[in-house]
Amino acid sequence: MVLTPTGRLDITTAWPFRLKLQECISKLSRHVVVNLGQVNFIDSSGLTSLVAGMRDAQKGKGSFCICNVHPEAKLVFEVTMMDTVFEIFETEEEALESESRSIAS
Repeated sequence: MVLTPTGRLDITTAWPFRLKLQECISKLSRHVVVNLGQVNFIDSSGLTSLVAGMRDAQKGKGSFCICNVHPEAKLVFEVTMMDTVFEIFETEEEALESESRSIAS
């Protein structure tokens, strides 16, 4: 399943996004790709929602990855070293290919 949030992933939008992640992981798919190509700003609340989603997927024996990180958001991942925590792909296609391998194994 691919989720594509848009705009800002900050204190005002992180909680609804977190709930959407939970719903997807628990009801629709344990394997989630978050495409951040449309997210031009992310703060600590947004990062927290992504970490929580990753943990939920891992608890359910699923997979979680991020792709297509907007250049302005990418800096936040690098400064916070979250780029070492998440599996991040350049394109959605690469992420989906990796997800397919996770499902197969």
